[in-house]
Order: sequence, then structure tokens, then C-alpha cells
Amino acid sequence: MRDTISLILGGGRGTRLFPLTKIRAKPAVPLAAKYRLIDIPISNCINSELNRIYVLTQFLSVSLHRHIRQTYRFDHFNGGFVELLAAQQTVDAGTDWYQGTADAVRKNLRYLEQKWVKHVLILSGDQLYRMDFRDMMQTHCDSNADVTIAGIPVARKAAAALGIMKVDDSGRVLGFVEKPQTDAEIEPVRTDPAWIDAHGIPSGGRDCLANMGLYIFNKDVLVELLQQTTHEDFGKEVFPAAIEQHRVQLHLFDDYWEDIGTIRAFYEANLSLASANPPFDLTSSAAPVYSRPRFLPPSVMDDAQIRGSLIADGCQIGRGARIENSVIGLRTKIGEGVTIRDSVVMGADFMQSEEERDTDLAEGRVPVGIGSGSTISGAILDKNCCIGKNVHISNERGIENLGEDEPLQIRDGIPIVIKDAVLHDGFRLD
Repeated sequence: MRDTISLILGGGRGTRLFPLTKIRAKPAVPLAAKYRLIDIPISNCINSELNRIYVLTQFLSVSLHRHIRQTYRFDHFNGGFVELLAAQQTVDAGTDWYQGTADAVRKNLRYLEQKWVKHVLILSGDQLYRMDFRDMMQTHCDSNADVTIAGIPVARKAAAALGIMKVDDSGRVLGFVEKPQTDAEIEPVRTDPAWIDAHGIPSGGRDCLANMGLYIFNKDVLVELLQQTTHEDFGKEVFPAAIEQHRVQLHLFDDYWEDIGTIRAFYEANLSLASANPPFDLTSSAAPVYSRPRFLPPSVMDDAQIRGSLIADGCQIGRGARIENSVIGLRTKIGEGVTIRDSVVMGADFMQSEEERDTDLAEGRVPVGIGSGSTISGAILDKNCCIGKNVHISNERGIENLGEDEPLQIRDGIPIVIKDAVLHDGFRLD
């Protein structure tokens, strides 16, 4: 693995995660109370003994850069690094921003063309999964592949949102269809469930192999594919071109994997982590998820009822509060008698002192946190929200989308209070 370099693609606009991506890059979006999305692929690399990592960034990347700089530092003796490759003007690459995932890598080829690099692992910065990339590299080497792609069996109904592959008996990829919408489009790339069963993974009737967006390239092959074409996207262009010209091998994977591409996916993934039997184990000692140490005090709770929830460090939870099936982020201040159900509360970037809170109240401002008597149900609260007393947030009317610039918006049926928003005492969304 010492001849492998990892590239994590983190530069997309993340429009489907708006408004969470209004002020931050998608990989910088908070996850599971104390992490960020970018921590997942970096942790997978570290746990796989891959410690030479580049993160390609572009849009709204300040908080992402800050997080990476403050988190990932290796000692001087193992040669490891996590370095940021932001879009920049150069003599070779020109003055344009990244035009897609493949274009982003093309404009940074000089970092891959070092003599010691033989393999390049390309990852997405917005997926939730745990994988030992050493297993994928073993598949790559054993099959003498030029390119290896991770694939996961999915049911036909899920195929419309994914790229679907056709393989031969040896696992070599022969065909690919991006987001097939009909049975007629799926049929040419359908995989016999018996083939999946025969390779040690219970198919459960699943008859499609989906592209997970995780690739291992032989360096020379990747350089050739990018230098000889103007392809801009790996999934839609580079990968199909590679199938025609090179040996592309499937690496089968069958564990939890979620593409955090929409508000609904983000919301459901977070709440699943707070369940009694989460599909992704945050407590794994064999493959931990790393993040920035913050040196916060333990959370304080006063006669509160908490069920099926994740509570991060530095929280203050008032008397009589009820929290059910929710994620409560760092430094969250929750007043007396507050009810939070089925919600993701991201917390705060700072901890207000009691003197600061008293000053806010005396001058008519709402302090950071959730005021006494409020009810939050089925919602997402971004960081530093100031929620007044007796505020009620739910979406009982089932509104699918609402608002563009308001402090409270609805996306995919989920109310979202945007970062730094203020909702005054008595505000209601029913």
C-alpha cells in the first residue's frame, strides 16, 4: 500500500444538500453529532494503512480546509500526509475551475506522476461506509486489473439512481449503464442473483451491481485516460471508456453504504446512527472514525429523558427536556421542558457564557440554543441556531419544499433551520 496515493474528491457544489451547503462544502457538513462527512473516507484510508492522501476542493472550502488542517497530522517518521489541492490557476491546467471529478484529477496529475506512485485510489467525499481498501487492492492485484471498481448488489428499484454494471463470470466489467430508468435499460446489465450468491454474498434477490464511485487505477492507465481525452466525470465518462480499452475488475462489497447526496439521505443516515442497532458502527475499535479533538467538557443533563439518541460533548440539557431518536451536536444548549423528536441538531461552533446569554436576553436578542418550552420534531437545525422560547417546529402539513432565503426552509419534506438563524419566541411551523 506504500506505492498507493489516495485522492478524495470534495469539490462539488452539493446543490441537492442545500441549504446545508449554502456556506460550506459538502464534505464539511457535520455528521453524527461530532464528525464531518470528510472524516469517513480519510478514516477508511488511515485504517487501511493508506496515509498519503490528497483532498481536492473547490466550492466554499474554508471550513473544510480548517477542519483538515486541525485534525490530520502525521509524525515525521511515517511519511504520511493529508494535503489540500484547491482549484488554482496554473500554466499547465489553465485558469478554469474544475469542470467535474475527472477534470479535477487531470488538473492535478503532476502530484500523481511521482516515481514511487504505482496505484491511485479515488474516493468520494460524501459517502458513509466502512471499507478496508487492502481487500480491494488484493482484488486489483490478483486479477491483474488496470482498474478496479467497488460495486454493491442492489435491488432493481434502486438502480434508477445509480450506475449499474455488467460483469462476466470472472468479475471483469463488460458494460455499464448510468441510472437506468426502465426494465429494458436494466436487462442488458442485469446480474444473475446466483452469481452473487456464488461469490459469497447473499443476493436476497438483488440482480443489479451498482457503482459505488470508489476506484483503484494503475497510475499509468489513469494518466493515459485523462491526458488523451477531455472527459470531465469519472462515473459517466472515464469509467465507461476504461471498460472499452482496459481490464476493469469488480470488487464486491456488501455492507452498509450510503451516498449522502440529498437532504432526505442525510437526515435518515444521521437518525439511523442513533438507533439501537445502527447499520454503521461508530464504536468500532478495529476501524474507528477519526475527527478533530476539541477538549470539551462532558455534557450536563438535569432530570432529562433521553431515548435512542446521540449526544455530543459540551451540551447542556435542561430540566424536564425530552429527546427521542435524535442527534444532538457539540455545545448544544437546550432549555427546560424542551421536546426534540426525530431531529438532527448540529450544535454550535462556540459556547456562550451565562453573562453573554444574559446580555442577549436583556438587549432583546435570542441566545444560541433552544429556548425553554420549545418543540422540535422531524427537523434539522444547523449550527449556531438561536431558537426562542415556546417555538414549535414540525411539518404536520407535509409540505415538500418551502423557502429560499428564509431562516427556516423545507427540503424533501424536512424543516431546516439554517446556520446562524434566529427564530423568536412563539414562532410556529405546524
